[in-house]
Amino acid sequence: MKTGSQVIIRPARNVRGSVQLPGDKSVSHRYAMLAGIAEGPSRLENYSTGADCASTLGCMRALGVTWERKENVVEVQGRDLALAVPNIPLDCGNSGSTMRMLSGIVAAQKFTSEMTGDESLSRRPMERVIRPLSAMGAQIASREGKPPLRITGAHLKAIDYKMPVASAQVKSCLLFAGLFAEGETRVEEPLRTRDHGEVALQAFGAQLERKGNEVRIRGGQRLRGIGARIPGDLSSAAFFLCAAALFPDSQLTIPNLLMNPNRARLLDILMQMGLRISVTQLDEIHGELVGSLQIDGARLKGATLAGADSAALIDEIPVLAAIAPYTEQGIEVRDARELRVKESDRIAAVATNLRLMGAQVEERDDGLRIPGGQTLRGAELDSFGDHRIAMAFAVAALRAQGETLIRGSEAAAISYPAFFSTLEDMTER
Repeated sequence: MKTGSQVIIRPARNVRGSVQLPGDKSVSHRYAMLAGIAEGPSRLENYSTGADCASTLGCMRALGVTWERKENVVEVQGRDLALAVPNIPLDCGNSGSTMRMLSGIVAAQKFTSEMTGDESLSRRPMERVIRPLSAMGAQIASREGKPPLRITGAHLKAIDYKMPVASAQVKSCLLFAGLFAEGETRVEEPLRTRDHGEVALQAFGAQLERKGNEVRIRGGQRLRGIGARIPGDLSSAAFFLCAAALFPDSQLTIPNLLMNPNRARLLDILMQMGLRISVTQLDEIHGELVGSLQIDGARLKGATLAGADSAALIDEIPVLAAIAPYTEQGIEVRDARELRVKESDRIAAVATNLRLMGAQVEERDDGLRIPGGQTLRGAELDSFGDHRIAMAFAVAALRAQGETLIRGSEAAAISYPAFFSTLEDMTER
């Protein structure tokens, strides 16, 4: 793949400082969509700086929602539940989150929308939203279950849906569609996934029922605009947490971080591996837990990630795998086949780059086994056009012998444009 930029990472001896992270991507996407279909204005402070969340805002504008961005605040004027006919395709860029979740809203509109994306997004599976939305009454044409999607909206009927694959995005899509549907929509998931969609809906005034792995929402509810500060992105924090974990003398502070229990499993795993993390304050803001972290480095043991942990940590597995060779016992990842269909095949990308750095890696269909106690050397690596791969290997390179060059480093802008400069500011050499 042709790439437009590259970055060189030099070895470090420590990570120190305080890092204020951009707003959480998962929350930013959902708040922007719900603000657009709410009554009245919403003020979203610390909205994500990533290109994916900008794609969501762009799609909302194409659907007639007016918004203005002033530095890190986005002010949205809601249109209630009725959006405008788009006169251009809804360009989701690289954002599968935008396409999957927003399809639940456009499926209920009285017009046809075309949802498109970049080359990477055009290879990603959308059958998992096409099937239930079609069962609710929408007409959706696709390219063999992949984008672009042509969605002709309808008066939706509620659905009782048992999700075959655990996916927070699909769950949010169906709950958003359920807002517009006649009757009560029930969604059951095989494993408990992130609940940002449910929490966001409640923040905007919707009522829903949660019981175990099941969520129910009644159609015909109205949303109202909110004022909110979006907490720092925990998936972005993962890279700094793992960087700190590479050096026993690291000291790092992360204020105003999202601490949603369905996302904070990463902190549990890192603490079990030996990283010292303390939460200095904890508040609840619009139903989401927000805390400040103090991190002290340590020698890391190993870990096995499987089942519910693999589902909970799906975005963080690439960086955990990238630092696995430096741990004492290594890391084994199972039940993570979903990584094969992300922005890149993340299992193959991690294995390829680790081998280029001299590591032993066993690649499996649904995961990886990476022995610990290894020494990595600097190498020429590829981001594979994937933001999480670019950032994960920038972290791994901090403890390698010699410099590492990462081609396609511009991919990091998808979620965190300032990542490389922020990492450099934290690094002591």
